[in-house]
Amino acid sequence: MRAQILDSDQLDVKRTGISEPKPGFFRFSMRQFLMALILLIMSYPFVTELKSGELIENGLMAILLISAALAIGGASWSLTILLILPALICPWVEQYQRGLIPIWLITGTQTVFVSFVVIQLLRFILRASRVNAEVMCAGISGYLMLGILWTPAILVVSQLNTGSFTAVHLVTDQSLGRFDALFLSFVSLTCLGCNDITPLSKVARMLVMMESLTGVLYLAVLIARLVAVYSIEKKSRDAQ
Repeated sequence: MRAQILDSDQLDVKRTGISEPKPGFFRFSMRQFLMALILLIMSYPFVTELKSGELIENGLMAILLISAALAIGGASWSLTILLILPALICPWVEQYQRGLIPIWLITGTQTVFVSFVVIQLLRFILRASRVNAEVMCAGISGYLMLGILWTPAILVVSQLNTGSFTAVHLVTDQSLGRFDALFLSFVSLTCLGCNDITPLSKVARMLVMMESLTGVLYLAVLIARLVAVYSIEKKSRDAQ
């Protein structure tokens, strides 16, 4: 039985490129990545009130992207590094050289890398031969990363057109802050539907609609896959 489990794990590694971290390698497991993701999201609203809040926000986002790369980098380190470098560099250049880099470019580089992370997590889940803690943590991490994925898009739409959103705590024609965009993203992803931030423009409404649809479809696919894998695993055990 032990040999069969090892063979199954080795097959998952060969197919997905994502595996348990080995001693001596600086790698995050899915459990470590999930814990880091939750801690960073929970600490985000508190740093926005600080004097150097924007600087700290950039630092938190950099930590999040690096932890994601460490979790999924085994799939393709070269491609991971190629995608993460622009996502890390562009916000810091904008921090010290305002207007040097277009905001759409900053948003685009982060969106591309986070999309890559979500795809790798989904590949890991869909190709897993059995349900374990790593698969469950990958599923939860992928769902939370979807909220991170849509945040830059909401933020850039608000900044390009200040009338795209209205909020009870903002004055007229004021763009959303980073935490406002993060809050709206997760509210839309979970279909919670709070009324303190409302999309007004067609583009803003489309973003909210697409994110809500993405969240529902992700959960449907995730649950269906986990149930299918668990059922196959149970039948295999019963047959033995």
